[in-house]
Amino acid sequence: MPNLNRLAFAGFLTLLPSAAFAHHPTGGMAPQSAIDGFLSGLAHPVIGLDHLAFIVGVGLLAALTAHRFLAPLLFVGATVAGTLLHLMAFDLPAAEFVIALSVAAIGVLALSGRSYGMLVTGGLFAVAGLFHGYAYGEAVVGSESGAVIAYLVGFAAIQYAVAIAAGHVAVKLLGEGRSARENFGLRVTGGVVAGAGAIILGEQMLAIVGLAG
Repeated sequence: MPNLNRLAFAGFLTLLPSAAFAHHPTGGMAPQSAIDGFLSGLAHPVIGLDHLAFIVGVGLLAALTAHRFLAPLLFVGATVAGTLLHLMAFDLPAAEFVIALSVAAIGVLALSGRSYGMLVTGGLFAVAGLFHGYAYGEAVVGSESGAVIAYLVGFAAIQYAVAIAAGHVAVKLLGEGRSARENFGLRVTGGVVAGAGAIILGEQMLAIVGLAG
């Protein structure tokens, strides 16, 4: 059984690098129907490494709180709000940089294997969620209201599902322990998320100084 758990865990980790694709699931075309909007919403959070890595981190940190199933809803709700801000033409400055920073930060927190309580965890979920959702909003600029609503439903559902699955794989399959030493699987996953965040943050820093696109 330990070997089976390790294989399941290793398979879960492969989700991260395999998801580093384009950020616009419809190839640059804003969805115009409810079906297209829903499918686009399902795809958007998991085809971008930055978003997927953060959602996995949400699941890891939530699993260390007393609100494993409720805490991810803070992030999901904030992403919906962030998308609506984008569609209302509000500007969130340096969104891509903040998103990259958030991935690195949540990975480091998960790597520690500690519970930081709902004040810190919920605050991170809410603030980061606004920026991740703001980025999601670009995909439905110009879409009809029905497509936008379906898009919101789609990405809310997939984010919650991924977060809950991440917590389950890292904690339930690999041990119920809550100390840093006992949560080996959770900490390794946190390290993967932190590494992805460091890469994404490095790319953003290079872009800021004009050395990368």
